Amino acid sequence: MDKYKRLENSLVLGVKTVGWAVVEGILKLLKTTGKALVQRYTVVVVPHSEKKVYNLQITFFSIICFVLIFIGMAGVFFFYGLSLSGTSRGLTYNEPRLSDAQASLDELRDEIALLLRQSRGFQATLSNTLSTLGADAPSDNAGAVAGDLSSLFNIREVPNGTLQEVTEVQHLAAYLSAAVEPLQELRTILDSQNALLSEIPSIWPIKGGIGHISTFFGQTIHPFTGQYYIHKGIDLSTYRQGDPIVATADGQVATIDSEPGGFGNYIIIRHKHGFYTRYAHLLSFRVTTGQRVQQGEIIGYIGNTGLSTGPHLHYEVHIGSDVVDPFKFITIRSNNSRNGR
Repeated sequence: MDKYKRLENSLVLGVKTVGWAVVEGILKLLKTTGKALVQRYTVVVVPHSEKKVYNLQITFFSIICFVLIFIGMAGVFFFYGLSLSGTSRGLTYNEPRLSDAQASLDELRDEIALLLRQSRGFQATLSNTLSTLGADAPSDNAGAVAGDLSSLFNIREVPNGTLQEVTEVQHLAAYLSAAVEPLQELRTILDSQNALLSEIPSIWPIKGGIGHISTFFGQTIHPFTGQYYIHKGIDLSTYRQGDPIVATADGQVATIDSEPGGFGNYIIIRHKHGFYTRYAHLLSFRVTTGQRVQQGEIIGYIGNTGLSTGPHLHYEVHIGSDVVDPFKFITIRSNNSRNGR
């Protein structure tokens, strides 16, 4: 038991001895380091001329601080150089893309400028058309723009770096938006006009717009008697029988009859607004009495029946009890409309 006690005491004593030795070593190292850090060194600066010699006293601690500062600054400049080099490479890589983007932007600006120039003509045409038809022209006050489209071309300061062209296109879009309602009104007017034109005899009575006028309305020589008389319609010829005849307006078949010594086979259609039309010398019919027909619908075929010198269509237009020149009505529509519906 005493043996273990003595061993324990020896161990404790040894640990204490080693500990004190370590502490003394550390203290001695710190003392030595402290002396080294505060140790002064003299740097002598000797000019080549005979001027005064300069003595600069510095400590080792100052030297270490200077070295650390120098290393820190060198590291900062090194990493800054790497960053700048990367940025430069990025700019070099993106330069062709930026050039392409600039070219696209210039092309877009040219197209916008062309669009805005053409919009001037559009506005003038639209305004004149709407004025002629009695509709109100659109105002481009939307988007706080006063006057007509010419204000879109004024040079203005645009806030927040927005492109001038973008602002102009926004104003143009506002004008076009305002034009929707007048255009809808114009469509209503045109629809009403088309409805009216479908109710009056306003198209060529032979399908496809074929044939020509062989005898006009008014005073002419009778082909059988050789005497002057009033021709109450127009004669249309295609030089053959069987070409289809169409109703020149919406209406209802009032009469289908035959007059061997005069009109031959003929049809009379009653239309709105007091109009009547007669189609004579037909080969055959394709409608029945009382049937409702639409403008452009086939009602019969050119023939040579009745008092006739050859295949043709005798066509008349009546307003109430008065007979009028059909030519004035079949020229209301454009030549394209002569084809019927």
